[in-house]
Amino acid sequence: MKALQIVAPLQVELKEIEKPVCKADEVLLRIRYVGFCGSDLNTYLGRNPMVRMPVIPGHEVGAVIETVGTEVPDFLKPGMNVTVNPYTNCGKCAACRNGRVNACEYNETFGVQRNGTMTDLVALPWTKVIPADGLSARNCALVEPMSVGFHAVSRAQVTDIDTVMVIGCGMIGLGAVIRASLRGARVIAVDLDDEKLEVARSLGATFTVNSKTEDIHAKLQEYTEGTGPDVVIEAVGSTPTYVMAIQEVAFTGRVVYIGYARNEVAFQTKLFVQKELDIRGSRNAMPNDFRAVIRYLQQAVCPIDKLISKEVTIEQAGKALQEWADNPSKVFRILVKF
Repeated sequence: MKALQIVAPLQVELKEIEKPVCKADEVLLRIRYVGFCGSDLNTYLGRNPMVRMPVIPGHEVGAVIETVGTEVPDFLKPGMNVTVNPYTNCGKCAACRNGRVNACEYNETFGVQRNGTMTDLVALPWTKVIPADGLSARNCALVEPMSVGFHAVSRAQVTDIDTVMVIGCGMIGLGAVIRASLRGARVIAVDLDDEKLEVARSLGATFTVNSKTEDIHAKLQEYTEGTGPDVVIEAVGSTPTYVMAIQEVAFTGRVVYIGYARNEVAFQTKLFVQKELDIRGSRNAMPNDFRAVIRYLQQAVCPIDKLISKEVTIEQAGKALQEWADNPSKVFRILVKF
């Protein structure tokens, strides 16, 4: 069967791999859709510090259960639409001992540190398979990236009295917009692209700011009555947005970083102390975040078609990656359809 492999920066190949054999404690999945993530784009561009190449990408999965092993619980049945928890955990490191398995020191995410799902069939431990009753296989492929944004909102401990600024309105940032809005917070969405900001508003953002064409500090002061946002969630991963988060957050506010900045970032550390900030990282997602996203999507209120920029075949996937690299601001999600 065919698989897509990123073999080196800017180099993608289709290769033949053997069909997997389903073990007793595994589920064999027939892949229907796989989303290209920002980490896949960075792998393609040679900018992903976490990746081990060559690698088969793919960890945003919409699939159908083909068969189940003899030791798989009976709530997983052939024919079910499912998504996948693509993270591994060792069970022994400090994060795992503290119950935060999403941040396992030795995590290997599918498509990053180990081969992913950009192929026809995949056999996985049943514990990594998440049923998504009522969702299409296509919509299942949106669950994982949204769950990363949902998790960041949990890390920020957002409540209904908060004003939350989300920097970056890609899929993960939009997940944060949705979750913060569902928790009753006022959301300020920030991006460089007006189309993405329009989508953010349709998903619950109260205010939007185009940081390329508008004075972001002045707008934030206007929208927060001069205090700044209580919470800033950074979902870009760049030096300017890392610094912006610290500068614009309110005194005693919370800053949560999702994105990896490629270069070192210089801060005015006096702001950490002056403002008595809580500065937190947010990595991957927890099982509860997946369940929360599935429940949200089951309500059929999300304008999903606005979130899917295009669908391509596996043969077209390499070209689609290059097109995304050429015009990154115009893409929400590219789905590879099998």
